[in-house]
Amino acid sequence: MITAFRGLVLALLFSGVCGALSVYDVQWLPCQFQDETVQVNDEGHKEVKFHHRNAGLQFGNSGDSPINPDAITFLVTTSKVDMRRYLEGGKDSLECEIQRYNTKGIVMRWPGLGAQEHDVWFTCIVRNSQGLFHLTTFLRHTPAQEGFQERIEIGDRELLTTTATMAVLTRTPVIHVGLMKEQTLHCQFAVDHKQASVTVEWVHQRRGERSKLFSYSSRIGKSEGSGVSVKTLAAGDASLKLPLTKQTSEGTYTCSVLIPPLHYNSDIVLNIQEPPRVTVNVGSTLSLTLGQDQKVVCDTQGYYPLDVTIEWLREPVGSGLLPQVLRNTLFSSHRHHQDGTYSLSAFFLLQPGLEDSGYKYTCRVQHQSLRTPIRKSFTLIVTEQDSTLWYVSVFGFIIVMLGILKWLLPQFIAARRQAANKRF
Repeated sequence: MITAFRGLVLALLFSGVCGALSVYDVQWLPCQFQDETVQVNDEGHKEVKFHHRNAGLQFGNSGDSPINPDAITFLVTTSKVDMRRYLEGGKDSLECEIQRYNTKGIVMRWPGLGAQEHDVWFTCIVRNSQGLFHLTTFLRHTPAQEGFQERIEIGDRELLTTTATMAVLTRTPVIHVGLMKEQTLHCQFAVDHKQASVTVEWVHQRRGERSKLFSYSSRIGKSEGSGVSVKTLAAGDASLKLPLTKQTSEGTYTCSVLIPPLHYNSDIVLNIQEPPRVTVNVGSTLSLTLGQDQKVVCDTQGYYPLDVTIEWLREPVGSGLLPQVLRNTLFSSHRHHQDGTYSLSAFFLLQPGLEDSGYKYTCRVQHQSLRTPIRKSFTLIVTEQDSTLWYVSVFGFIIVMLGILKWLLPQFIAARRQAANKRF
């Protein structure tokens, strides 16, 4: 940690400006070198173990001294592929990792200037911690010893002079998009020589199923599938345009770029997210008379994916107290709509007393498509019954009953007389 910090300070001082550099002017970047140790086990088989070593990516010319002599230095000399032009965001947000690259036994001289058949390859992966981009650059190193070598030993303070030969970039490593939207998956590549033999392929994988969407080979000049413009491939733009998104559009999209002997797969994860629409069946103020009740419903509609959290909260207005979650909330079943979205309702029966007047009730909805929860609230006002109305009701009831008696009594007397006459 101290060594890496010291190297970063040295890099800033070397550049002459502290904290105000643009990414393109970076001359040294701390990296982790994921090295390999090859061992033979008891059964005579080779085993590869990975371990991290402190390293740095330094930009300059052949013969430059290392800016941080306490770490492995990968000196990237000038070529037609300048990886710095693709970097985005502040230097503190950059994550760098270097790995050895195995050409899988393919022995051939890279067509670029100065390449040799015994070159050794590395990949340098630089990503933005906020997901702005993912860049992989192939670094070519020519060791002093000729002859094909699968690997070379690298000392803790060694400087390796390299050349950036090929870069594959995506500015959409993870995408969140709604339903029925057009979307472009960015994939860009650069190579240090003209008329390179390029093969580009796009594959979509979802729930264990793989499907090829597009392929192109410059060697035969033939393409299959759709979504990529063959014209833009000549300029290194292999971006894939998707039609209107739907549930089946989710998954991992792989942009594969092959320029022998180098091959890289750039993965892009696409997630479908549709935010919910939330409504409550009462207004901002609900007035009830003591003894009345009200069914209060919070409808959450049109969201995707399925998981959603709905809560009813209760809190006194202006008290500063934390809201309480209502425990008597009931839920409907999930409703699945034809467009692939879902709906859910949360409701409770409000039977308030006078002590509940002035409380605020809030429906809070949380979903992965939302940065902050949606809240819909109303304030409850509870009043006592009007006593005047009660007296009027009682007095009216008495008058009605007296009227009924006045109408029934003569008939009752007449019936009694008629019955008495019949007996005599």
